[in-house]
Amino acid sequence: MENIIYRKLTVEECECINGMNPSQYIEKAWREVDGKRQLVEINYQDSDWPNGYEHHYNNLKGTILNGGSAIGAFDSNNRLLGFASINREFFGEKYNYVLLDQLFITLEYRGEGLGKKLFMLSTDVAREWKADKIYICAGSAEETSAFYFAIGCKEAVEINKELYESDPRDYQLEFSL
Repeated sequence: MENIIYRKLTVEECECINGMNPSQYIEKAWREVDGKRQLVEINYQDSDWPNGYEHHYNNLKGTILNGGSAIGAFDSNNRLLGFASINREFFGEKYNYVLLDQLFITLEYRGEGLGKKLFMLSTDVAREWKADKIYICAGSAEETSAFYFAIGCKEAVEINKELYESDPRDYQLEFSL
């Protein structure tokens, strides 16, 4: 694999996400069936950003402007291959959580370790902030939740009601720092 450069994203670089391929084929996803979380076949091709490009661009920009952290993975031509962003605001009753707001890898670089590296770099930032845990609203696709479980995430002890209600299909996860 070529040399990947990991560094903080600036507000001006947020538009670089437009050059990424966010598409994903989802064969199976986690759904609530008869009161139990189960994998169900959905065979869905999501060819664009979930909730649209503007949503992700605005969230990324907002994270940076509000003191959060955004880290990008760039190739040698300075093309953005992936990014992770965590919000600076703490929440939680028993623990100080910070939200992993976004983690995306362009389609052709998935499975190369960029997501894990970006996540771990984000955990370093959260530790500097003295957070206890990172909170993740993981998409319901089988591959997405498998990724988070593989890097050590667990189901969240405390559920953030507002985040849960924004998409009840998401897996509410946490990563202990």
